Amino acid sequence: MKPETLLQKEDALLIVDVQNDFMPGGALPVPEGDRIVPVLNRWIEAARRAGAWVIASRDWHPRFHVSFREQGGPWPEHCVQDTPGAAFHPGLALGPETIVVSKGTRFDRDAYSAFQDTGLEVFLRTRGVRRLWIGGLAQDVCVLHTVLDACRHGFETHWIRDATRPVSAESGPKAEKDMARAGARAVDTA
Repeated sequence: MKPETLLQKEDALLIVDVQNDFMPGGALPVPEGDRIVPVLNRWIEAARRAGAWVIASRDWHPRFHVSFREQGGPWPEHCVQDTPGAAFHPGLALGPETIVVSKGTRFDRDAYSAFQDTGLEVFLRTRGVRRLWIGGLAQDVCVLHTVLDACRHGFETHWIRDATRPVSAESGPKAEKDMARAGARAVDTA
């Protein structure tokens, strides 16, 4: 489906964690993570033309974050605040109108969802947003948790299949089933 025909002014495009550390060669690479950038750029342009919100979440961890292996967490050090790895992919066409949501900023706990400890739900509600279109990284971690929270908060939620990739081929199909069970709808751009 064409994003140009789907997006409306009351919608928001939510781009999850398209950051250098999640790209091939990064600290916590998602296989083929860079291949979603051109797809997301098409959605960003369509959102601009429709007058829809463009929101980009990012992992924005302090040094010594609880999620890092060195601190007993499950992940290698990644997306440390103000480092090149935490920056958005340079090819992602985010403009000055983009709302940036930082998550995982607390020392004492991690945050996988763009809604967790960010106030995003209130921001969307006060602006009359009813529908979300979600893509980014990784499908089976932060995209999954963001989609589940969006459904739980009552938003009509769509996830963009060709604008996301999973950490592993095994966990991707489970994430798809979990999102569908929560009420989210998958859409393909191609």
